[in-house]
Amino acid sequence: MKPAASPMPSTPRCLVRRAVWLAPLLALTGCSALDGAASRLSTIGGLVTPYRMDILQGNVVVREQVQALQPGMTREQVQAILGTPLVASVFHANRWDYVFTFQRQGQAPQRRVVSVFFQGDRLERVQADELPTEEEFVSSLDVRRKAAQPPVLEATEEQLKAFEAKAPAPRAASPAPAAREPASGSAPAVAPSYPPLEPR
Repeated sequence: MKPAASPMPSTPRCLVRRAVWLAPLLALTGCSALDGAASRLSTIGGLVTPYRMDILQGNVVVREQVQALQPGMTREQVQAILGTPLVASVFHANRWDYVFTFQRQGQAPQRRVVSVFFQGDRLERVQADELPTEEEFVSSLDVRRKAAQPPVLEATEEQLKAFEAKAPAPRAASPAPAAREPASGSAPAVAPSYPPLEPR
């Protein structure tokens, strides 16, 4: 007589394959759902936002610099005014590109491109986006929250009297200790002598 085989659950191969394919899909779906929740929780209702550092890339070129360029200038003169180009391609040797991008939290990203075209070694033309003046650019950087008004540093007579009443009475200044004189029978004190720091 054969012993009865214990019922053992069998897992077909197709279930294992489906589980292998389904696990990464579920993980990706969960990550995308958690990403949105994390961004909502990180701001705590918009009251507190995480710090994101300013990202400044490229060359800052302002309107006055472009206005200083004149057709016929040499490459060295252009470089003295605008600085080293961000893009100077071997395939486009007659074109220099100055690209500027600036990203700051709570501000729209800025992107400006200035392209300088040469004919041989001389400046032919300049193609540029709308550029701010130097003053406008500097003022656009100063958009942080302004500090509160500084406190008034003047006290009224009543405040001064109240302060004097609270302050402890000043202590009497103790007299400075008199210099000690050597005992009558001992030799006068000699200042210590140290060896020189470098050999002579």
